[in-house]
Amino acid sequence: MSGFLTRERIVAPPGWSRWLVPPAALSIHLAIGQVYAWSVFKTPLANALDLSGVATALPFTLGIIMLGLSSALFGTKVDSNGPRWAMVVASSCFVAGFLISGLGLYAEQYWLVVLGYGFVGGIGLGIGYISPVSTLIKWFPDRPGLSTGLAIMGFGGGALIATPLTNSLLSAFGGSGDGATSAGIGSTFLTMGLIYLVFMSVGWILIRVPAEGWTPPGWDPSTAKKSGMISTGNVSANTAIRTPQFWLLWVVLCFNVTAGIGILERASPIFQDFFAENGATATLAAAAGGFVAILSLANSAGRIAWSSLSDVLGRKNMYRIYLGVGALLYLLITLIPNQSRALFIVAAVLILSFYGAGFATVPAYLRDLFGTYQVGAIHGRLLTAWSTAGVLGPLIVNAIADARIEAGVEGPARYTTAFIIMIVLLVIAFVCNELIKPVDAKHHEPSAQAARTPTQKETA
Repeated sequence: MSGFLTRERIVAPPGWSRWLVPPAALSIHLAIGQVYAWSVFKTPLANALDLSGVATALPFTLGIIMLGLSSALFGTKVDSNGPRWAMVVASSCFVAGFLISGLGLYAEQYWLVVLGYGFVGGIGLGIGYISPVSTLIKWFPDRPGLSTGLAIMGFGGGALIATPLTNSLLSAFGGSGDGATSAGIGSTFLTMGLIYLVFMSVGWILIRVPAEGWTPPGWDPSTAKKSGMISTGNVSANTAIRTPQFWLLWVVLCFNVTAGIGILERASPIFQDFFAENGATATLAAAAGGFVAILSLANSAGRIAWSSLSDVLGRKNMYRIYLGVGALLYLLITLIPNQSRALFIVAAVLILSFYGAGFATVPAYLRDLFGTYQVGAIHGRLLTAWSTAGVLGPLIVNAIADARIEAGVEGPARYTTAFIIMIVLLVIAFVCNELIKPVDAKHHEPSAQAARTPTQKETA
């Protein structure tokens, strides 16, 4: 079995179409992107187990923390062992997280949901997230923004599948509504785990890596450099984390994610709080579910559309848009909160499209700055910014909202302070992006060393 998982077993033969690789990546990312539909579970869990908003966010928050930590810890293993090994490990952990959570809910032990979905499943999130990215960059050196957008688009769109699936299963098993039962929610977790097991297996069966020295037909690497921000050298993962560029980009990603994840994790309750007076409870809940799905679509579409545009406009310019326009949109929904449902939805959709695009563009940004030598490992280390944001975003929004609820505050005013904080963070990230310059040549690896695939000893 170990031989089946090695990089050598998945080297593509001559004539292999690189367009078969994105579907393999999508099968993993569409599955683990279920995490973006977590808000659908929040109300049923709160009703069944009498939990607060902060408590129902714990599995999600821990999952994002473990995503960043596991991608940082295992990033070099992904580069050395290859994407099939990583995809199998990711599938095993992600599915196990659902099964452990399901059993925990049957036993009414919420800590098992936190452990299963958050810790074990979070490891699967991290390894699964980075597993196809460096492979796609190697298959698409001529279009790095498009290639990473193709994969990471799936992660953003995962909730588009998971939201209706979760709602249907919760209704079927008695895990929804005011009378939600922990057993009904547990059955939903178990069923989803089995479904994702089959779905994710497609990815590690299909995945291939390019043969050494392969380039796209008709592409000349010597003509690819079009910007001073695009490096012609390669930087190792250990060296990259000692450069100011890495840490400036870390702040950029962290605060961009914090601003988006704060809305995404509490999307359904936010919508209902903003428009509580505009309809009956059942109708409002259904509209809120639609809002979650729309945000998922925006998250997904932004990843492919904006990251592809970055191949034309450049990575730094795209982050100027994500951060600058994002801050203005937050200001808009703070000043004009619920006067227009359409305006609120448009603003939220754009914010979430920038949020997703930030994820999809950052691997190409790293490739521009540090080269392709150990870009997967560098990407894994950078995702610790996501872990930090996974705590900051939900904590800021949920803690402030819960405090306002206890104080008797109604409607959009519950979120005003949190949204102002998001504006400040986006402005700080905008400044950090402006400070990013090309990496000094003294950090580059010798050409002969960087041309080789890193061995396990070198990347340990």
